[in-house]
Amino acid sequence: MEFTGRKGLVAGSGVSGIAAAKLLRQKEIEFVLFDANKELDLDALRARAPVFANTDVILGELTDADLAEIDFAVVSPGIPTDSDAINVIRGNQIPIIGEIELAFLFSKGKIAAITGTNGKTTTTALTGELLKSCFYDVKVVGNIGIPYTSVAAQTTDDTLIVAEISSFQLETIQDFAPDVSAILNITPDHLDRHKTMECYIKTKESITKNQKPDSVCVLNYEDEALREFGDFAGIKVLYFSSRRVLEQGLYLDGNEICYADGNSIHTIIHTDELNILGVHNYENVMAASAIAISFGVPVEKITEVLKHFKAVEHRIEYVAERNGVKYYNDSKGTNPDAAIKGIQAMNRPTYLIGGGYDKQAGYDEWIESFDGKVKQLLLIGQTKEKIAQSARAHGFNDIVFCDSLKEAVELAGANASEGDAVLLSPACASWGMFKNYEERGRMFKEYVFGQQKKE
Repeated sequence: MEFTGRKGLVAGSGVSGIAAAKLLRQKEIEFVLFDANKELDLDALRARAPVFANTDVILGELTDADLAEIDFAVVSPGIPTDSDAINVIRGNQIPIIGEIELAFLFSKGKIAAITGTNGKTTTTALTGELLKSCFYDVKVVGNIGIPYTSVAAQTTDDTLIVAEISSFQLETIQDFAPDVSAILNITPDHLDRHKTMECYIKTKESITKNQKPDSVCVLNYEDEALREFGDFAGIKVLYFSSRRVLEQGLYLDGNEICYADGNSIHTIIHTDELNILGVHNYENVMAASAIAISFGVPVEKITEVLKHFKAVEHRIEYVAERNGVKYYNDSKGTNPDAAIKGIQAMNRPTYLIGGGYDKQAGYDEWIESFDGKVKQLLLIGQTKEKIAQSARAHGFNDIVFCDSLKEAVELAGANASEGDAVLLSPACASWGMFKNYEERGRMFKEYVFGQQKKE
C-alpha cells in the first residue's frame, strides 16, 4: 500500500489507535481520528495522547461526507469488522487495515507470529526469551501488550519481531507475512464476534496466507483442525504433540520433551526442570522451542533458557499463601478451555472464582473438568446465572453469587481451610467489569494482599 501524499483515518482511540497514530505521525502521514463514543472526553484523550493534539476528530457516527478525502483506514482490533462505521468505510471503497498490517508495512527484519485460542501470551514471552539467547535485537510485541506499531520505526534488517496475534487482529491483515508462524490450538472462543466456528478457524489459519513455501508454520498435531490444515497449508509444517511420539517434530515422551529432526532425537528438557505447570504449558514450551529451532537456536541454548523461565503474569500465577490457603491468579483464563487448564494445574481442593462477560461460550466441559477438585464455585458478572445453570445440570450445587470480585475473594478466603486453594480462573472475558484481563488480575492480587494486611 502506498502512503505518500495520502490521508488516513485512525478508527479507535485506545492503545492500538494511539500507537498507530504515532507511527503515522512519525512518517509524516496525515490522518483524522474516529471514535464511535460520542461522549469521548477529547481534552482527557489529548492529555494522555498528545499525538491527537492537532488532529481533526469525528465522534459518534461516520458518514460518507466524513470520508470524502480519506484514502485508507487503520482500524483497532476492538472494532468489529461488521460494525456500522466499518460498513460505511467499506461502502466507500476505502482500504481497511489493522495496526498489525500498518506496522508490518513500515518494519524491517524477520517475524515470528503466534496465534491460537489459548497459550499465546506464555508462548510469545518464552519465544522472545529463547530468541534473545542468540539474537541481540528481539522485540516482543502484539496482543501481549506492546503495540507492534510502537516499535516498527526502530526495526532494522537485523531485528527479530515476536508477535502475539489475536483473531481480531488477523481479520484486517492483507500483506502481513511472518517468516515463522504458530497456531497453538483452536477451541470455541469469541463466537459473539466471529459468529461461527468455521469462520473463527479460518481467521486463525489466515496467519499463514502470505507465507512463502519455504517458511515455517508450527502446529499442534493433537488439534484435529490444525492437523488437517497442515496437510494443505502449502508451507513447511513443524508439528508438536503432547500425546504421541512424532517421527519429526517436538513431543512429550513421559516426562521428557524431545525433538526429532528426522535423523536423530534430542532431549530438550525434563518437565521436572520447568517452573511452569501443566500439560498445556508443556505444549507452550514445545511450540516456543519449535519456533526457536526454526530460527536456528541450538537445543542446548533452548534447554538453558527453559530452566529459568517462569510463568507470565495472570496465567496460573502464584500470588500468596494466607492461613495455609494458596491463591492463584489465572485471569488470562478468558474462555472455558483456558480455564480447564487452570483447574487441571491445581493440586489441592479449590475455591474457584469464575464468570464475566458473555462471549456465547458453553460451560459444560469446564464444569466437567472440576473432577472433585472444586469445593465451591463463586460467580460474578454477566454469565453467573448461565454458568450456575450449567453447573447444576452436572450435579454441582455449591454455588455462591457475588456482586463483585472483591466480595468473591473475601468469601473464598473466609470459607477456605488450610490446605485449600483459591483460584481466579473466570472462563469469561473481563469486559463490563474491568478494562481487560490484566486489570482483573491485578485487582484480584490487590484484594488478596489487602486481606493479608487486615490480619
